[in-house]
Amino acid sequence: MADAEIADANDAETAPKKSLKMPIIIGLVLAILGGAGGYFAVQMGLLFGREDETAQTEEAPFEALPDIAFVPVDPLVISLNENGTNRYLKFRAQLEVRGPAADDVQQLMPRVVDVLNNYLRAVDVALLSETSALVGLRAQMLRRVQVVVGHGRVRDLLIMEFVLN
Repeated sequence: MADAEIADANDAETAPKKSLKMPIIIGLVLAILGGAGGYFAVQMGLLFGREDETAQTEEAPFEALPDIAFVPVDPLVISLNENGTNRYLKFRAQLEVRGPAADDVQQLMPRVVDVLNNYLRAVDVALLSETSALVGLRAQMLRRVQVVVGHGRVRDLLIMEFVLN
């Protein structure tokens, strides 16, 4: 009987090892196959719509630019008087215009400079010092320029330099 007990103990030790190895091997093989299949599916565009992205970029990579031109405004140096102290504003800009209107706007540039000069002289120095006020100033200047050159010619006013000394 002692031999039978020893044989049963040896079988009990070897049996669990065999049953534990097989599921681990099967799980490892399935994990590798699943990873390879997922990689293949993503690379081939079967998942996440990769074909749509490439089709859109191949058809129209760039939009055509609108017909625009940039007309430089003469640099302005404006003297500002703040409580008896003289300060200066150096201002330089460009006007974004529709292509065919560039010559018309260039002819009216003395009027544009005059309007900008008068407006900037009238603005309070404290307002000029605020960084958030530049958006409002730009909108006001653009509106005045559009009135001078005519409706539809100037699309935007681009501020190139705005220095307050």
